[in-house]
Amino acid sequence: MPAIGEIMNQTRREFVRILFVASQAVVASRFLPVSLLAGTTPPAAPPNGLTFLIFGDWGRQGEQDQVEVAAQMATTSKVLDPKFIISVGDNFYEDGVQSIDDVQWQESFEDVYRDPALQLPWYCILGNHDYHANCDAQIAYGRINPRWNMPARYYLQTHRIDAVTTADFFYLDTTPMINGYYRTGGEKTRDQVITQDVPKQLAWFKAALAASTAQWKIVIGHHPIYSGGGHGDTAELIENILPLLNEHKVQAYFNGHDHDMQHLVAGEVNLFDTGAGSQHTLTFYTKRSKFARSCSGFTTVSLQPDKMEVQMIDNHGTVAYETSVART
Repeated sequence: MPAIGEIMNQTRREFVRILFVASQAVVASRFLPVSLLAGTTPPAAPPNGLTFLIFGDWGRQGEQDQVEVAAQMATTSKVLDPKFIISVGDNFYEDGVQSIDDVQWQESFEDVYRDPALQLPWYCILGNHDYHANCDAQIAYGRINPRWNMPARYYLQTHRIDAVTTADFFYLDTTPMINGYYRTGGEKTRDQVITQDVPKQLAWFKAALAASTAQWKIVIGHHPIYSGGGHGDTAELIENILPLLNEHKVQAYFNGHDHDMQHLVAGEVNLFDTGAGSQHTLTFYTKRSKFARSCSGFTTVSLQPDKMEVQMIDNHGTVAYETSVART
């Protein structure tokens, strides 16, 4: 894949314009219109495949690094032409949304991700902060805004890569799987997780994996399986989810919760933490780590018939990490 600095098929005038806009971003206010913010030129688009953006832990009414990350997502989208965006949860801080009319929909979602390049389908799951309020409102919002897709708390989406290659995306609701939320997660979270049927979700997940004939299997969850970040490993997912991923040859698991960028490996499964949509916290390398960095940002994924290209891009537009995963 071409390097980050490579600009293909640009006229001299366009090249100069891009450099000028990038220089202005250094001094731009965080609340300038997204179209006026830019950073390092994003990577060149792959020649084929299914490309999407994925990130999480973002909704802060434009505060901290949310606007900068959104700007870089827009800049990258104009080059990569992604087909959709995935949110790995904690969509609204600190306490989710109360209804489909909650002001957070406008201030944390519509106003921030307003660039035309981000007017794509968003496939979303719930995080633990979303469980502080009305989770059903996030499901219902898709009925009034078709950009927002959360048909249920857990669900399956299939996408075609080429004429003979498909990818199944399994979206999980991991918060009710974590025992601590039933004891010390706070009254708001506890009152909601006790309403959920975790064995039913796990049975659905096992059956859906077993029935899948897709060449690519991607699982999306909010909580990490293994992590060098502040929350660390999640014992319940190690016990109940990871064996299924290895058994059914899932190539990748994407999560948030830890506000950083990580790539770890567990057996044959690649674990990507991309929970840095508006804030970053400390992270460290572990024995499973291939990459770990404390920065705000997002991840791009290009699924091709034989490989998956992954890039993690920070809020300044720099490619912090890139890797290629062969199809198994």
